[in-house]
Amino acid sequence: MISETIFQLTNQKIDLPELQGEIEDICKKKCREAARIVKGPVIVEDTCLCFKSLGGLPGPYIKWFLDKLGPEGLHRLLNGWEDKSAEAICTMAYTEGEDSEVLIFQGKTQGDIVEPRGPRDFGWDPCFQPKNYTQTYAEMLKSEKNKISHRSKAVLEIKKHFTGK
Repeated sequence: MISETIFQLTNQKIDLPELQGEIEDICKKKCREAARIVKGPVIVEDTCLCFKSLGGLPGPYIKWFLDKLGPEGLHRLLNGWEDKSAEAICTMAYTEGEDSEVLIFQGKTQGDIVEPRGPRDFGWDPCFQPKNYTQTYAEMLKSEKNKISHRSKAVLEIKKHFTGK
């Protein structure tokens, strides 16, 4: 979606440190570090999954929770809680360079943590069911998921910034 705009993007795999803190602060630090490494403008992305019953956890630590527990374990974390609601947040940060201002763009999708359903090939998708939908992210067609996902919403925000549309 971004690549349809007036500039070309190159995807680079950069090993950035996994930082602790609030998502905006984490993204800003990662963005500056990536800009230092590539010596130019960058966009970095970080994803959170925030459980209302757990005060927003796992939040930016979802990678570790998922690694240790899997989608089934994420679902089990909320066994003792009536409220299974969660918020998926994608935060993208952009900067022209290491010492330049970092701009933050976010997309959010509300949903519930459910017993995992669907393919287990992409993170926590099997246990996240968006609000007003009967399927988990994993069960959805990619085209359907891309219309409503937290990531697509963040991409649209950054695209609006650069194109004015």
